[in-house]
This record gives sequence, structure tokens and C-alpha cells, in this order.
Amino acid sequence: MELRKPYIAADSRYDQSHSLYRRCGRSGVLLPKVSLGFWHNFGGNDSYERARDITHYAFDHGITHFDLANNYGPPYGSAEETMGKLLCDDFFRYRDELFISTKAGYDMWPGPYGNWGSRKYLMASIDQSLRRMGLDYVDLFYSHRYDPQTPLEETLQALVDIVRAGKALYVGISRWPLEALKVADKYLRDHDVPLLIYQGRVNMIDHEPIDEGILDYCCEHGIGFISFSPLAQGLLTDRYLNGIPKDSRMAQGGSLTADKLTPELLAHLRQLNSEAQAQGHTLAENALAWILHQKGITSVLVGASSVGQLERNMKCIFD
Repeated sequence: MELRKPYIAADSRYDQSHSLYRRCGRSGVLLPKVSLGFWHNFGGNDSYERARDITHYAFDHGITHFDLANNYGPPYGSAEETMGKLLCDDFFRYRDELFISTKAGYDMWPGPYGNWGSRKYLMASIDQSLRRMGLDYVDLFYSHRYDPQTPLEETLQALVDIVRAGKALYVGISRWPLEALKVADKYLRDHDVPLLIYQGRVNMIDHEPIDEGILDYCCEHGIGFISFSPLAQGLLTDRYLNGIPKDSRMAQGGSLTADKLTPELLAHLRQLNSEAQAQGHTLAENALAWILHQKGITSVLVGASSVGQLERNMKCIFD
């Protein structure tokens, strides 16, 4: 078996830095307009060599932010293990150029302490995540979802203590309702660990954080915003315009189910596709560019199953 050459990042990776990055709220952090998510295609059941190719291409083109969570895989934890192997094999010399985030909040291990937002779960999770990735700290640690049963102060104090322990440099929250976001913002500021960023789903067919006022609040209070699922798990591409392909995510019956592709939505997607083609773009390019044009958006979080897909998605940066 032929040994792969050691990875040396492209010297040109920051040549277009004026176009690549945005400031995250009122912090000192710059994030790439397109960030790479490890939700799919980086787990233990996926090709490690493909993950290497995708991450090499991303970093060679200025994508410095890799976004993970404790339960990304499958199996749970394996995306972080892939990140650890990538760091060991390829990125150890570039660690200080990378912005690595992870999260805890969804089901991770059996029993009452492996889910939601308790201090016990968050503290155990950050330690497990660091071990899997072989890191002393992550750049950003999120509460992955709002927990209506745990007192907000307990979750937020855990985030504060994780930063004070040197296990994360910044904290964020994901999918918290507006009133809970306001509590988090004040609590964290009062404890000298300001909220860096909010992660929510904003795309051309799902505007909930905009409609709820979350994006406006973040913009007004100096909090960054990163959009996950910007292509609505593939709906905002040409993938489903003529039916459901047998090898598609929807056909496999995971988080994207066939009942979501209603006749009304399909007609809307076809209209959006026609508008994109008239502009000389693809539907995906227009969908990503639309998000980046919303006031207060710092970055869009894209997945990739190939280098070619990531290359196409990055076109929105320079529109």
C-alpha cells in the first residue's frame, strides 16, 4: 500500500482573506463565511481518506473553522475521533490556525446523565470530547440545545466554569428560544464569559430564528450567528427537483423524510431553481449567498460528501 505524503497546507490559503472572513459579533474572532461541519460524512462508518481530502481542500482554501458535536458520527463520538486522527496525521502543526468547536446537549450515552443540559453531563462531555480529539482545549464549546427542565443558571455556570478551567476559549448556544438567549447573554456577560455565537437553522425555506427575532437580537448585542443546515439537508439543491433519488438521504429515511417534500414545497423549490438558473447560478449557490446577505450572519455551516461539493458550495463566498 502506497504511503500518503505528509500534508503541507497551501501557501495561498489566506490570499483572499479580505473576502473569506467576517468578525464574529463584537469579539476578536474572525470566522470564515463558509465553515465545515462534521455532522455527516466524518463518522466511523465513513471513509477516512475522503475526510482527509475534504478537510485538506477546506483548509487549503481558508476554511479554518471545523464544527463538531459529541454525538456526531455514526457511531456517537466517532466524528470527534476522526478529528483527532486528522489533527495527529495532518493538522498538528496548524492547530493555532484552526478554530475547532464541539457541543453537548443531545443523547450521548445511556442513563440519566448522558443528555440535555445538566452540569454533570456538560462537564463529563467536554472531557470526553477533548480525549477523543487529543486536545487540551477547544476554541468553542456549545450548549447544543435548550433544556426546559434544568435551571438555565446551572447550564450557563457550567459553560463559565469550562472556560475558566481552560477547556474552551469561548462558549456558544444552539437552538435556544429568544427569552432563554436573553438570559444567557446577561448571565455570561455578568460572569465575564460573553456569549460568542448562536447557532441556528436559517435557510431560504426556514426563517424561524429571523421570525422569532433571534438574529436581530444577536446583531444588536454583538453576538455572532452561524447557520446550520443552510441547504435544508439537500432540499435547496437540484437533488430532489425531479423526485427522490434512491441513494439520497431522503430515501434512506433519516432526519430528512419523504413527507417533507410536499407538492407545494416542490413547486417552490423549482421556482427558486429557475430564478437561480436565470442568474447563471445553481440553487445551492443562491441559497448559501442568500444566507450570507442576511444582516448579522457570521458564517454558514456546510457539510460535504466530496471535495467537489465543497468547492461548489464555496462559490457563494465571492458572489
